[in-house]
Order: sequence, then structure tokens, then C-alpha cells
Amino acid sequence: MGFGEAVSVCFKKSFVWEGRASRAEFWWFELAQLLIIIVALIIDQIIGTGVLYIIAAIVFILPSIAVLIRRLHDTDRTGWWYWIQLLPLIGLIVILVFTLTGGDEGDNKYGPNPYGSVAPPPPAV
Repeated sequence: MGFGEAVSVCFKKSFVWEGRASRAEFWWFELAQLLIIIVALIIDQIIGTGVLYIIAAIVFILPSIAVLIRRLHDTDRTGWWYWIQLLPLIGLIVILVFTLTGGDEGDNKYGPNPYGSVAPPPPAV
């Protein structure tokens, strides 16, 4: 999944809390969010307001939560792990590790593998 496709999918699935999101989908969307927020902050500094930053933050809030929950699902974790971020430092480290961890290779209780079907393992010798 490429940059544009990831951003498009995440915005289309802003209210979808079920299913799974691949690492590529999650991280491309996070990069897009970071870049847009930085551009909004720079423009706000130039024109002397904070309006664009606030608009960008509001636009990204639901898609960002949804893609993180779907990413947690990909690692076979419940979306309730989202709230661990409230723990200072430790929570962010835990979420970072979870989002960097590869997802389940096959289907899990949250849905099919976002990368598609996986070939069965080779027979034991």
C-alpha cells in the first residue's frame, strides 16, 4: 500500500473500528498527518493565527483513532489498548512497539490479513 492509497483508505474508514490495518497503512497515514500538521503550523505562524492547525487536528482526530485501533487489531490486540497512551511515556512506548510489531500472518478474530492470503507453511521434513 502506497502513500496516497493509505491516506485515502484511512479517511474512507474514519468511522470503521472493525477490521485490521497493515503497518504500511498506519505509518503512511501517520506521515501524512505529521506533514499536514507541520504545514498548517508554519502557515499559522506566517499569518499569525492558529486556525489551520486546529482545523487539521479536528480533521485527523477520528481517522487517526480508527486506524490505530485497526492496527492494534492486526496485532491481535483489542482496541481498548488505545487508552494506554494516557500513561505518561510508558504508554507511548507500548503503543509504538505495538504499531511496529508485525501483524498476524493469517486471519485473526478481528478479520482477514490486510496483506491478503498467506501461503501455507511448507510441509515438515
